[in-house]
Amino acid sequence: MKEEEKTKDLLIEELREMHKKITDLEKVKVKYNQLEKELQQSYEKLQKFIEDTAHVIMKVVEIRDPYSTGHQQRVSKLATAIAREMKLPQDKIEGVRLASLVHDIGKVNLPTEIVSKPSKLVEVEFNLLKNHPRVGYNILKKVNFPWPIAEIVFQHYEKIDGSGYPRGLKGDEILIEAKILGVANVVEAMSSYKSYRPALSINESLAEISKYKNILFDSEVVDTCLKLFKERGFKF
Repeated sequence: MKEEEKTKDLLIEELREMHKKITDLEKVKVKYNQLEKELQQSYEKLQKFIEDTAHVIMKVVEIRDPYSTGHQQRVSKLATAIAREMKLPQDKIEGVRLASLVHDIGKVNLPTEIVSKPSKLVEVEFNLLKNHPRVGYNILKKVNFPWPIAEIVFQHYEKIDGSGYPRGLKGDEILIEAKILGVANVVEAMSSYKSYRPALSINESLAEISKYKNILFDSEVVDTCLKLFKERGFKF
């Protein structure tokens, strides 16, 4: 009988211990959920801050160059759509989206008469313009973005055959995000009105990137861009 009581007492004690552990686990779970909620709220605030900062930068560029109004937003819309269609990881898609919104920030360093010149640039002026990706990189590298925004901006005029600028990178030396931004930037720029030339049609712009597919532009990016316009009904 005493053995039975002893066993019973042991079982009761074990059940108490088990109940205590379950209670402690529930407390940990509640605390974890609260921390997770706070972390999510902090992340959302950070995202909004980054987004707002990107839009401020975008507006600064547009004030300097009225002809560029809406350009960065349209480029971002197309570049993000290309990245999604290519099924890139979400962090790369977000990097493309934000880098596209600020890709012309380096133009703030250019004289206004070059930025908003109503005629085509002469060689000296164009050489100054070609430095704006480097200026943009130097500005953006000081911001600790969760994505390689500065490097994407630095590379978005590079071409896969090495003929781009400012560093003459080629092939796999260029980030996929920069390859996407480069194509989106060209398509939007060609299909938009400039003071020194009329806008090309979307079909003419797409024909241009097709012509230089796998020469200047990444073939997968070009094919995806064509698919968006011709099969998915994409519009700026």
